[in-house]
Amino acid sequence: MKKILFIDRDGTLVIEPPTDYQLDSLEKLEFYPKVMRNLGFIRSKLDFEFVMVTNQDGLGTSSFPEETFWPAHNLMLKTLAGEGITFDDICIDRSMPADNAPTRKPRTGMLTRYLENPDYDLAGSYVIGDRRTDVELARNLGCRAILLQDDTSCLQAEGGEGSATADELRAVCALATADWDRVAEFLFAGERTAEVRRTTKETDVFIRLNLDGHGRCDIQTGLGFFDHMLEQIGKHGGLDLAIRVKGDLNVDEHHTVEDTALALGDCLYQALGSKRGVERYGYALPMDDCLCQVCLDFGGRPWLVWQADFHRERVGDVPTELFMHFFKSLSDAARMNLNIRAEGTNEHHKIEGIFKALARALKMAVKRDIYHYELPSSKGVL
Repeated sequence: MKKILFIDRDGTLVIEPPTDYQLDSLEKLEFYPKVMRNLGFIRSKLDFEFVMVTNQDGLGTSSFPEETFWPAHNLMLKTLAGEGITFDDICIDRSMPADNAPTRKPRTGMLTRYLENPDYDLAGSYVIGDRRTDVELARNLGCRAILLQDDTSCLQAEGGEGSATADELRAVCALATADWDRVAEFLFAGERTAEVRRTTKETDVFIRLNLDGHGRCDIQTGLGFFDHMLEQIGKHGGLDLAIRVKGDLNVDEHHTVEDTALALGDCLYQALGSKRGVERYGYALPMDDCLCQVCLDFGGRPWLVWQADFHRERVGDVPTELFMHFFKSLSDAARMNLNIRAEGTNEHHKIEGIFKALARALKMAVKRDIYHYELPSSKGVL
């Protein structure tokens, strides 16, 4: 079945003029950063049809004469075509917002031929745009959406009568980013997320991980200092990380720390998938009096070298002896080599420095290059 990218124009392919929102002169034509390189890559490497879908308010009226629209529009198309980017269909709605025309985004009147044709896989298709209406269009078509914004705050805006809620639109939004590099990576190589639930008689652990996130964390393990350390992994690693743990803290902290590490390692292993295109290796950083080094290798073999001594029995509510055990369990479950060294006098700083260095090492090692999409191994397997 055929898949489609329904692509908005203004704010997605070209920069939308900030004052009158009309691209009505050649002087206003400015392409969105990195759009050509990445759309050209998508066009050449993937099998999506390209369909441009754009609202041009009042096109053909005295407020927006056609003779001011077509020169810039045609130059845009000609420039894109020179980079191998052509469109299988171009759908332009000319109505005004108050007209409530069935052809105006997010309504689907211009796209009925795709809705009615069983040869198209709309569930595997995407709408790429920069506004709430683009995400609403995806929902109305039965597609997913790629929102060309750093976050989904625009989805909070009031929609028309009967429109979707912000939460409903977030469920449709597969990706929110202002970077076309990230769009191409997502479409070519897929998302890198994982969920793991580990339940034993001692603990109940749930972890959700997005390797390509924004450092958003929602962590509750029942151990305040441990939560603080795990947040360093998400924040400094650029990972979205949700962790919920119910452990037998009435016994002690051991099982909570160990099982969290095992579940997090499993999440990392699953989210990395084939490991194609990743950097694989990854970090040393200072923190006040301390110098912490975490070097890792996602080579498929677990190993831990630990050179960090602590002179306090506990930091906060966590015994310091458990941190070596945490990283050993993490290494085992993620099938990665960890070499950890820390020196300094402040125990809190040493531990936090180790977690921050791990986060930075992860950020380096999971970085993916779709233009060199090969397995980083001379053996041919990781």
